[in-house]
Amino acid sequence: MEWLNYHHLLYFWMVAREGSIARAGEQLRLAQPTISGQIRMLEDQLGEKLFERSGRNLVMTDVGRLVYEYAEQIFALGREMMDTLKDRPTGRPLRFQVGITDEVSKQIAHRILQPALTLPVPTFVVCREGPLERLLAELATHDIDLVIADAPMTSQVKVKAYNHPLGESSVSICGSPKLASAFRPRFPQSLDGAPFLLPTETKTLRRTLDHWFDKEGLRPRIVAEFDDLALLKTFGEGGAGLFAVPTAVASEVARQYGVAVVGRLDDVREKYYAISVERRLKHPAVLAVLEAAYRMFASGRKKRS
Repeated sequence: MEWLNYHHLLYFWMVAREGSIARAGEQLRLAQPTISGQIRMLEDQLGEKLFERSGRNLVMTDVGRLVYEYAEQIFALGREMMDTLKDRPTGRPLRFQVGITDEVSKQIAHRILQPALTLPVPTFVVCREGPLERLLAELATHDIDLVIADAPMTSQVKVKAYNHPLGESSVSICGSPKLASAFRPRFPQSLDGAPFLLPTETKTLRRTLDHWFDKEGLRPRIVAEFDDLALLKTFGEGGAGLFAVPTAVASEVARQYGVAVVGRLDDVREKYYAISVERRLKHPAVLAVLEAAYRMFASGRKKRS
């Protein structure tokens, strides 16, 4: 998996904040050519230009402004986490209770939450799974500290809470090795008439896939529908049909279930959110989880029209 170089991101963030490479160099105590070179390396990694010249001034591109917004959140979270850990007394384990909606992939949830288990302070993690409405009710009563969901909380929900975008991933189609070899040629047109395992119609991913199939004029043959996405993957492991997973964890799913990736649908996106009752986050486990999510999705972020 490709990792973002946070030194490069820091140099970009300082230049964007200070307004020039010269002023950023003074703050960082680095020569201007060094900073320029590091920013070029970041642009090469992201595949996008972050600055444009306007006379003698540097102006952020649209992608640059997007990256700057994420950098602001990342470095603010880092400062908050350090401040919180310095003030936290040692002794008993830190309790971190998190709700995970049914639709979030188990592999995604594990990747996001794993850093909470490796904090400098002993941490006891409690994971609860369920529908968003029930988890938000528990969040409102402070029975859980954070909700991880595949959709933001809407204004119709009468809970005072805040959405924190974590990132997004394209979707990959997987299947048993036999099915993968049969439907990989001519992908994605080969999906027309292909046996498919889909989430039930109440799931966000199902609605997204249905919309994409309609737009592309494809009609897969639906073999079965599932509320439980882990059970869906188990049926996929047995060769019952093709199924969709987040590209961010497609390789992990392939190893775990002994399946293969058929192809990637770049236009089908899954988005992920953390929902909390606090706008300014302080819980060190929450901060660690959000930073991990930003890192996980960093390489997959790109400008979308």
